[in-house]
Amino acid sequence: MRRTAPLLVLLAATGLAACTAADTRPPAAPAGITAQAGSATSVHVMWQASAAADGVTGYQVFQAGRLVRELPADKTMVDITGLTPQTAYAFTVRARDAAGNASAPSAAAAATTPAAKAEDRQAPSAPARTTGRADGPRAATLSWAAATDDTGVTAYDVYQGGIRIHTAGPTETGTTLTGLQPDTVYTFTVRARDGADNSSPDGPAVDVTTPPSAGQGPGTAPAEFTATASPGAVTLTWTAPDTGRPTGEYELHVNGRPVTVIQFGAGAVPPSGAAGVEHRLTVTEPAGTQWTLKLRARLPDGTWGAFSAERRIVLVP
Repeated sequence: MRRTAPLLVLLAATGLAACTAADTRPPAAPAGITAQAGSATSVHVMWQASAAADGVTGYQVFQAGRLVRELPADKTMVDITGLTPQTAYAFTVRARDAAGNASAPSAAAAATTPAAKAEDRQAPSAPARTTGRADGPRAATLSWAAATDDTGVTAYDVYQGGIRIHTAGPTETGTTLTGLQPDTVYTFTVRARDGADNSSPDGPAVDVTTPPSAGQGPGTAPAEFTATASPGAVTLTWTAPDTGRPTGEYELHVNGRPVTVIQFGAGAVPPSGAAGVEHRLTVTEPAGTQWTLKLRARLPDGTWGAFSAERRIVLVP
């Protein structure tokens, strides 16, 4: 027995070492990389997010083999600034995991910055029209009217919830957005940009509702959501989600934060799918205050459903 004990200890130690072997497998190289000049001195680089199974914790962006930016895993686009006008650039991206393993470089994406325009302070016109449609539960296609500028449009930026999520080239009047969530209402706007980085006002907003994914059931977002400001008040209207049972609670978000739960009392709960549901808020904030509002319903299972479209208003005296 005295002689076998060290062997047992050795076997246990060997088994432990096998369970904690170092992770040396690198993640896959990022796919779908694109590069678009946004101005005479900047290029917008985008790529597809890595698969969750790769355990990616960050990305590295390289220009001509030189590391120029590092980003966390939730960022899949970046503006590379401080560039030279009328110059060709090529960019690659690598993914890194928690163990420090780096992927092979992505395919290279090239872009050429336009010429600089001295003393250009005039912004382009806003795109006059925006349309959109869902392409399944996780994608949408947008199109917009071309903008004009005294020195020429160099890019179109797509915004959702006030955040830029995509940049298209100066000759493009449409794009496909991927990586969206099922059963979600997205509100998109488009801005034009020129070579001096002047951005236009937002073009008209367009709502796109992605359908539920297979087996998910009916949509849960309040539809046809509107917000109207009047002296000392804001009136909200919407269509209740058609979940098969009445919905008596709605959570209101203002400027991205939950502020109240709207509750309908007994006998006043809107039926499932009912149109013209209305709620009036009393407000004390000063006139001129800007609000962004969206709404979601508490579902029959007690969870919150998908958000409505987002609406922007300015409070009035």
